[in-house]
Amino acid sequence: MAAARPIADTPEAKEVAQLVARSRAAQAQIAHYTQEQVDRLIRGMVWAVAQPGVAEEIAQQTVDESQLGNYDGKFMKISRKTRAALIDILDDKSVGVIEELPERNIIKIAKPVGVIGALSPSTNPEATPVIKSIAAVKGRNSIIIAPHPRAKITNKIICDHMRAALVKLGAPADLVIPIETPSVEKTNEVMKQCDRVLATGGGPMVLAAYSSGTPALGVGVGNAVITVDDTADLDDAAEKIRISKTFDYAASCSSDNSVVLFDKIYDQMLAKLQAQGGFVVEGENKRKLQEPIWKDGALNTAIVAQPADKIAAMAGIDLPEGKLFFIVPETGFGPDAPFSGEKLSVTMALYRAKDIDDAIRITNGIQAYQGQGHSAGIYSTSDANIMKLSEETFTSRVMVNQPQAPSNSGNLWNGMRQTFSLGCGSWGGNATNNNISWRDLINETWVSKPLKVTKVIPSDEELFGKDIMQTVGSRELVS
Repeated sequence: MAAARPIADTPEAKEVAQLVARSRAAQAQIAHYTQEQVDRLIRGMVWAVAQPGVAEEIAQQTVDESQLGNYDGKFMKISRKTRAALIDILDDKSVGVIEELPERNIIKIAKPVGVIGALSPSTNPEATPVIKSIAAVKGRNSIIIAPHPRAKITNKIICDHMRAALVKLGAPADLVIPIETPSVEKTNEVMKQCDRVLATGGGPMVLAAYSSGTPALGVGVGNAVITVDDTADLDDAAEKIRISKTFDYAASCSSDNSVVLFDKIYDQMLAKLQAQGGFVVEGENKRKLQEPIWKDGALNTAIVAQPADKIAAMAGIDLPEGKLFFIVPETGFGPDAPFSGEKLSVTMALYRAKDIDDAIRITNGIQAYQGQGHSAGIYSTSDANIMKLSEETFTSRVMVNQPQAPSNSGNLWNGMRQTFSLGCGSWGGNATNNNISWRDLINETWVSKPLKVTKVIPSDEELFGKDIMQTVGSRELVS
């Protein structure tokens, strides 16, 4: 629990203070729960929202309220993603001794943080509250969820289902509390008054989280760049790019925003992307498409996570039947090439690269503009190309031969942690690179016992080596 701070004399601050007090009281009741008790709670929380009948209602409610994405994507997230997130943490030990390092004679003990303040975005409002809540409770914390106003009813419905499940399992409902009428002021107060902030949302809210005075875990801007080299299975790559680009109408920040094709397979791969539903936009159509996507230099929220036909109508483009996403050939990156930035829509830029070095150059150029530290992908059977791209790009995660959007945040086919909170490291202005999970929402006490054999400092010759001693041994100083 963080040290108490003065509460501002505003209605929002006082309202949030009451919620935090309720949340602290609930957390205190499970602070000494056993692992079995904790895991029983998170099972119940997921079943409450993911069970047949309820999941369908939540998926439809999410689409109806947010007007973002589509039913199939929302249902997949609330039904499948929440189950996968539960599987991912269920067998983890989060109570008592959670790790031992015999070589250092150190034992690590898990302790709750207290009250987690969580932000839930409009793009993933169906599964984000669930995944963040089970991560919090796994660490014996409570959580207060501040939703985007565009999904406040969805958030309350989901939280109410989890609250009812907690009560039925003998735990306090207030382990999960929704902000029912959200506002910027209330969200800021949640972040100021809680013990740790878990921020997923737009840049301004993540910045506010870091400025709240409370330890915060934030995420960076997405702008995934995907490379397809000349060793890839092109049919597999084209299908997976389409899956990733169109899933939930590209609501995810991990969607394929740019695809880089090697020269040798450019024409062949482009044809396969077109066969998967891609529509090439060039010349006058490129100008037309750009107009509704950006307004006054900023991404237009009206096109975010919308179907291709709706965006085409806004742009005045005649979209042929069966076309699901836009392919915009591009050569540049930066403010003068807006299609190189994050688009949060079924629109992707397409680049041509000579080889892996050129693909790395393009990837780094794009992500220096937007998305540095977030993620990249590659379709390849060349370990040399895979490792070179991974080593020479400034990215926290590289998905290999996988659909980017459903893979970055963890899926059944890979070992990534299941989450919707993706750390982007110092490249993206974050404190961590990892997929944020329950381990980030606990405190750890390190118990250190004396080593059986005390370490000995070796002789200078062994430690430094004669060459270092002779080369650096001069007493001359450099000013």
